[in-house]
Amino acid sequence: MSSNLALLTDFYELTMMQGYCLNRYNPDTVFEMFFRRPPFGGGFTVFAGLQPLLERVAELAFTAEDRSYLEAQGLFRPEFLDYLSDLRFTGDIWAMPEGSVVFPGEPLLRVHAPLIQGQLLESLVLNILNFQTLVATKAARIWLASNEGTVLEFGLRRAQGVNGALAASRAAFIGGAAATSNTLAGRMFGIPVRGTMAHSWVMAFSSELEAFRKYAEVYPDSCTLLIDTYDTVKSGLENAVVVGKSLKAGGHRHFGVRLDSGDLEYLSKQVRQRLDAEGLQEAAIAASNELDEEIIQQLLAQGAPIDTWGVGTHLVTAKGDSALTGVYKLAARKVDGRYQPAIKVSNNPEKISDPGIKQVHRFYNGSGSPIADLLATEEERVEAGRDYRFYHPRYPYKFMDVTGAKRVQTLLEQVMLGGKIVTEFPDLPALQGRARANLRSLDHTYRRILNPHLYKVSLSEKLKDLKFRLIAEYAGKGTGA
Repeated sequence: MSSNLALLTDFYELTMMQGYCLNRYNPDTVFEMFFRRPPFGGGFTVFAGLQPLLERVAELAFTAEDRSYLEAQGLFRPEFLDYLSDLRFTGDIWAMPEGSVVFPGEPLLRVHAPLIQGQLLESLVLNILNFQTLVATKAARIWLASNEGTVLEFGLRRAQGVNGALAASRAAFIGGAAATSNTLAGRMFGIPVRGTMAHSWVMAFSSELEAFRKYAEVYPDSCTLLIDTYDTVKSGLENAVVVGKSLKAGGHRHFGVRLDSGDLEYLSKQVRQRLDAEGLQEAAIAASNELDEEIIQQLLAQGAPIDTWGVGTHLVTAKGDSALTGVYKLAARKVDGRYQPAIKVSNNPEKISDPGIKQVHRFYNGSGSPIADLLATEEERVEAGRDYRFYHPRYPYKFMDVTGAKRVQTLLEQVMLGGKIVTEFPDLPALQGRARANLRSLDHTYRRILNPHLYKVSLSEKLKDLKFRLIAEYAGKGTGA
């Protein structure tokens, strides 16, 4: 696929853009991307996809072929198509650091641009950030469920197409996966690649023992044998012991076995007991077969002696949630030289947006753990050591007081200026390190796989007053879901 994705947009974005253009209406605006609930019923979300998004935004351009295609739709006028020929993104973007732990209702991305440009970005922003954030969050949950163990992403063959597979490998690594089976993703993103054998290797030889020996001859220092092709305990395990002892006698120590079917708790215990009895205590046990965070957590709770987890389908397809609930809303527009806050009012309180240009501030206690996040207007000064009242984003009578925070982190940082990228992109190990550090800083109640504690994202008093004043003003002008 071309790196220029100008046409990767919902068609109504283009019809609106033409309407703005023909009406000569293109004020400066601010759009924000946020999501409404954490995926998987969890207590946190890991932000991913920022670098590929910014790279695509910087390249946006409507080629002659793009404009010919649009002309053929019979809906777009020549003056608009001419306008598109010179259209580039020239605005500014502010964003959370990629790899950060984030929460519902707070802007992950803020786009400052003329209305037509801001409108064009909507579909692209949501496509890239929704998917990669979803998969990164799934990977983080799996990593936490494994007690911060070794998780391998094995999802290439079950991913949603070529681009889905590559994006999922990138996001899974940010979320905590140690390596991928996707060789192209490894080359493109610098992710470690892992993989040994499939059942077809074992079946291709006259016996299982011969298959194991031939593999060990080629890979004596990285030999993991798949032991469930025929009979895991009576055949695969016994043949693996023979080969493992031979490798150890030859001075080769990196030996292991993989289980890909059956009762993983029972089998892993049987395998561990037998390997230890044969002097192969250092041999590792890997497990795969439709794993997810709940299964991994249950296996470890029952004492399954598994060292490495190969997770494929349920990681890259994000089992449990088909999509992140990310949306992209107009927050402000310039009128007579000044930005005026914009708000979406709805009969559903959860769909009422927070108006105006906002910043996100994270408050920390003395132990370095986040207390809560505060949304404030851009011009408000928020700092540690002061007392603040945090208001519920939907119910103004609900609030909590935060006193004596030891540190306040301002989260939205400028990453594009005048259409140019103005930030350095950390490599993926650094992004993974950020995600892990953020997760470890959270109180364990927010990290629970089941029934997590709810992290609070609140409004400053000034933003609360603005929001509910606008709701009152707009209530009589018509509402909709």
